[in-house]
Amino acid sequence: MQAAFAEAVEGLKLLIRYNDGRNVADYQFRRTVDGLISSFYDDIGLLVQVPLRSLFDLFVIKVLYVERASRDASIIDYLGGMLTRYLYTRELFPFQGPGGRPQPFYFFSHLLQEMEQGPVRFQNLFEAYRRYGDHALFLTGIFPQTFRRGRRRLDPSYYISTGKLCYRKAAEHELAEATQMRPLLQKLSRHFELYMDALNELSERYVMGLDMNLIADKMLDNFNRYRETGDERYLENARRYAALLRIDEARFPSLFRRPRPYIIPN
Repeated sequence: MQAAFAEAVEGLKLLIRYNDGRNVADYQFRRTVDGLISSFYDDIGLLVQVPLRSLFDLFVIKVLYVERASRDASIIDYLGGMLTRYLYTRELFPFQGPGGRPQPFYFFSHLLQEMEQGPVRFQNLFEAYRRYGDHALFLTGIFPQTFRRGRRRLDPSYYISTGKLCYRKAAEHELAEATQMRPLLQKLSRHFELYMDALNELSERYVMGLDMNLIADKMLDNFNRYRETGDERYLENARRYAALLRIDEARFPSLFRRPRPYIIPN
C-alpha cells in the first residue's frame, strides 16, 4: 500500500512536470487524485503509514492543480516540501524568545535584528528572506484560525505583506539566479494570497479536519455493503464513520442496531 501510494503520487508529479506551463487535470487525472485521497480513508480502523511527503504532495495537487488550475510544476513541488518540512517543531517554531521559548509569531523586525548581528541562524540573507516568506505562508495558510483567537488578535495582513516582501527580496538576491529559484520566488510573492487560500482549504479538509463529505460516502458505502452481504465488518466500519460524523443514533436506528445472536439449532 505504502509503495503503491507513493509511486502513484510520483506519477502524477512526473506528468505535471512533463506538462509544465499548462494544466492537464482532465477527467482521468482528477479521478486518479480523488481515488488516492479516498484510499487514504478506506480503513477507518487502521492508521495507514504512507510517506508524508507523498501525502502532502497529493493534497497540494488536489487544492492547487486540480481545484485552481495551477500550471507551475515547481510551485507544486515547493509547497509539498515546505509542508513536510514544517511538520517538525524546529521548523514550525524556528525562532527562540526569552528563556529559549519557541516563538510561532516572528516579526520582520526580528529578522532584520538577527541579520545585523550576523547570519547565525541563516547562512545568508537569501536564505533568511526565503525562510521568512515560508513561515508567513505556512502560518496564514495552515493556521488561519490562529489569527482569530485570543485576546491579542493578530492581523494576518501583516504576515501577508511581509511574506510577499520577503519572497520578492529573495527573488532579487543574486543567489536566486544561482539556485534557479528566481521565477519560483517571484510567483510566490506575486500570488501569495492564491497559495494561502489553497493552503487554507488544504488545512480545513485534510490537516486540521477531515473531509466530511468523503467520510459520509464511506459510511454509506459500508452500510450498503452490509445490507448486500450481511457481513458485520461493514456494519462496524459504517458505525465508525458515523461516529466521526457525530450522527444521532436515535435518528438512524438501523445503522446502530445490535446484531441478533445466532442460536445453533439442536
